[in-house]
Amino acid sequence: MRKSKLLIRILAVIAVIVAVAIVVFVTVIIPKLEEGLKVLDTIEFGSLDLASINDGNYEGSYSAGIVKATVRVKVENHTITDIDILKHDNGKGKAAEAITSDVIKNQSVQVDVVTGATYSSKVILKAIENALTSSRQ
Repeated sequence: MRKSKLLIRILAVIAVIVAVAIVVFVTVIIPKLEEGLKVLDTIEFGSLDLASINDGNYEGSYSAGIVKATVRVKVENHTITDIDILKHDNGKGKAAEAITSDVIKNQSVQVDVVTGATYSSKVILKAIENALTSSRQ
């Protein structure tokens, strides 16, 4: 009898803890994640002035809540020749990593995003832009 009452109390405590965790997740964590992603709906990309960028490797990053990226951009003769993704926290946006070939081909971050990986595409593009704009400072 005592064991069953103790078990019921333990289960009740666990149920309360789980309920509180769900409430915190729904009311605090999810809105913060959505806030970071909403920024990506209106993000704009500038044009790259590659003529002012010297040869070298440049690192840049960008974070929008749960989607983050760090890249290394290689520039030779004022041309983007390679882009390495050093880190990409992406959820389901791994496919966006293919966008680097479009940036190299067009020598611009003003390229179409990868369908189904829009947020990750925009984060990677902004990380590339940040790498190259910070190189002039």
